[in-house]
Amino acid sequence: MTENGRIVFEGSQFLGIRTNNYAEYRGLIAGISKVLELKGREAEFVMDSQLVIRQMTGLYKVKSPDMKPLHEDAVALASLIPSVRYRNVRRSEELIPRADALVNMELDRHRGRSARFDCIAHSIVKNENNNNKSAS
Repeated sequence: MTENGRIVFEGSQFLGIRTNNYAEYRGLIAGISKVLELKGREAEFVMDSQLVIRQMTGLYKVKSPDMKPLHEDAVALASLIPSVRYRNVRRSEELIPRADALVNMELDRHRGRSARFDCIAHSIVKNENNNNKSAS
């Protein structure tokens, strides 16, 4: 999370062998959960996954049976925040490079435990509860 451009919280979680979309949703759910923990009333979720953003905003349907429960959880949790926005950015923008660095550190900690397709949950959130914040 950032406040006034300064990182105040960051985290990552080892997920094992999963798809990128699974990791994107888990990162989003972690970000939403952090906003709720901080009692945020307004949040902007900044992600490099256009697919997840379009699914969260209702532009795309979730067709994958594996993703439907994650999508439903994310929608249910996001509905608890009064004002939610989603913004797609390129991989080189905002805090995406920092989130990628967290992914790499987490993978290094778990190297050898599973195949090269391991994914880490990460997301970027701007929680605007009288200040700007974002989560990774």
